[in-house]
Amino acid sequence: MMIQKLLFIGLLFFCFGSQKANAQSYNFNTSGFSVLEKSANGKWGKWSDLELANIRVTLDTNKNRIVIYSQVIQLFQILDYQPSSESKTDIVYTFSCVDNDGVDCTLSIITRKNQDNRKQLYINYGDQIIVYNIFNAD
Repeated sequence: MMIQKLLFIGLLFFCFGSQKANAQSYNFNTSGFSVLEKSANGKWGKWSDLELANIRVTLDTNKNRIVIYSQVIQLFQILDYQPSSESKTDIVYTFSCVDNDGVDCTLSIITRKNQDNRKQLYINYGDQIIVYNIFNAD
């Protein structure tokens, strides 16, 4: 498990390169977000219109958490670092988490290789998905 965590941290450093070599905290800003929800009959609806939002997001592997500093702070405790995956179009880092209300969810940071390496943060609750467009903070 420790080797998997160290490998994961190394891959994050490689992909988000602007961080210091000894840093284990990764800082992002959002440019916008959208929401997708399941209806009462279990079918996915449509993504909401993209809302512009400049919000700080921190991935802290020392504290095993992801924090979204929106008007209501969203704290996600990382329970497990899933193996990363890569395809021709995406690089995906996935985390099994619990939010500040104790609800299980999955967070993924996805780099879209065919879209100028655009990054997105997905928060998946099973019946609702929130996506933030993110970029590395200075």
